[in-house]
Amino acid sequence: MYNFSDYDLIIDARSPREYEEDHIPGAVNFPVVDNEEYAEVGTLHRTDKMGAYRIGVQYSLKNIARHIEEDLPNYPERSRILVYCFRGGKRSKLWTDALETIGYKVEKLKGGWKAYRHWVNEQLTVIPAQYRYHILSGPTGCGKTRLLYALRDAGAQVLDLEGIAEHRGSVLGSIPGVPQPTQKLFDSLLLRQLSGYDPAHPVWVEAESKKIGNVQLPETLLSTMRTGLTIRVDAAMTQRVRLWREDYRHFEQDPQGMLERLQFLRPLVGGEEFSAWEALAQERRMPELFERLMRNHYDPSYRRAILRNYPAIDTAPSVVLDDLSPEGLLRVASSMRTAYET
Repeated sequence: MYNFSDYDLIIDARSPREYEEDHIPGAVNFPVVDNEEYAEVGTLHRTDKMGAYRIGVQYSLKNIARHIEEDLPNYPERSRILVYCFRGGKRSKLWTDALETIGYKVEKLKGGWKAYRHWVNEQLTVIPAQYRYHILSGPTGCGKTRLLYALRDAGAQVLDLEGIAEHRGSVLGSIPGVPQPTQKLFDSLLLRQLSGYDPAHPVWVEAESKKIGNVQLPETLLSTMRTGLTIRVDAAMTQRVRLWREDYRHFEQDPQGMLERLQFLRPLVGGEEFSAWEALAQERRMPELFERLMRNHYDPSYRRAILRNYPAIDTAPSVVLDDLSPEGLLRVASSMRTAYET
């Protein structure tokens, strides 16, 4: 198993495009060639292998020199450094040779990112099953996520899947201006989070479907979660509407944009129901629209999904949130830890 916390600096020597798709969490992108240079070298390599390497080395020496001047002074001479590229080949060697010449203690990741990615896939079939999970289940807008954060503040081990996915988990769940990570990067971030837990204590997590936006949860995590302790969370509709107005403020300001995202639901809910949503949106009666969306679509939809995945949900212990303030939630979280962790 890799222990990346042993290093003071992890250098990802690949191009920015490769780095954005996935990287070791905490790694810094000091590419030996940028996206355009990488494409140029790759194109030339098909017809003139030696010429491609000649140009590639020229670009690499220039870029490495810039990083040495601008970035390396931030790391003292005793720093322990790990370097990797795609397969642990030429790009890693260029960086490793330069750092060793300077006098740094440097290691090259054997097999590079490709080996790391294989390891991540393997670990995600094993690591999630090492923990027991306490699952927060409840209809949309009931305060599950806020309660999860309160549990974290109270000292519990918390797995915030929606936070890692940068998505709130429904068709309306994308966060304005915040792109989701790629599937591969999500896997890397999830594994890092899971690897930091103590198996002697439960991990608190929200009930989720197989996908959160565009990313998919590992099957081992889902199946193990479904054997955990499920706790039903609920709140009065007035509280839920207020929470929606806070968390989905961008839709309150743009109700038509919200309805455009919901268009695919028209055949499911029926034309009459969807027309009622359109009328409320046009009149900007947002509290009524939010409540109607929850009562007539989200609540029954969630109920069907939770019964599929947690068929014994109706006999699970429950908590009703009547105070969604940070102080109120922290009191509930502390009592839940006392009740379910001891």
